[in-house]
Amino acid sequence: MSRMEQQKRRLYEMCAMAIAAGRADLDGASRVGFDIDLPVFSVGRAAELAAVHPQTLRQYDRSGLVVPQRTSGGARRYSLRDVDRLIQAQRMSQRDGINLTGIARILNLEEENRQLRRQLRAARADDRVSVFTADMDGRITEMRRCRRARHWRHRLQTQTRELAAGASYRPAEAHSKSVVLWRTNHR
Repeated sequence: MSRMEQQKRRLYEMCAMAIAAGRADLDGASRVGFDIDLPVFSVGRAAELAAVHPQTLRQYDRSGLVVPQRTSGGARRYSLRDVDRLIQAQRMSQRDGINLTGIARILNLEEENRQLRRQLRAARADDRVSVFTADMDGRITEMRRCRRARHWRHRLQTQTRELAAGASYRPAEAHSKSVVLWRTNHR
């Protein structure tokens, strides 16, 4: 293992210890650049960080509560997200007496809530108008902004043309049922 990999692993361990101590959370770790899904920790190290017995990790894996990633050899590797789930599951089980089904439901709802908060933060941080595309199946994706797109949009706004009332243009070979909507900003 190279020196850089050792330092990276040590940083991830420090982050996991901060999460275990309640001084950090996954949102904060993600914001400062940690890949919270990177499989870093072995079964023994994850168990140590989460203060659980290694057999408990195997039980959680079998029940689907915390499913770690696997190496090509089949060894379990736990991420920061997995360690956080282990810590929370242990607390709910020991302190609150919640069964594994209830813990799984709570953890899934908390993860969904975290994802929604992340999306909300991203939407609030980007006060520009976003451009979206939709494919034939109805999947909607946000387009990346680029200079060409801005130039193209500017040309559309400055080179408008009038259409006769009721007129529409639809070539005979067009089979798409896509609709393009846009709003012009008047300044």
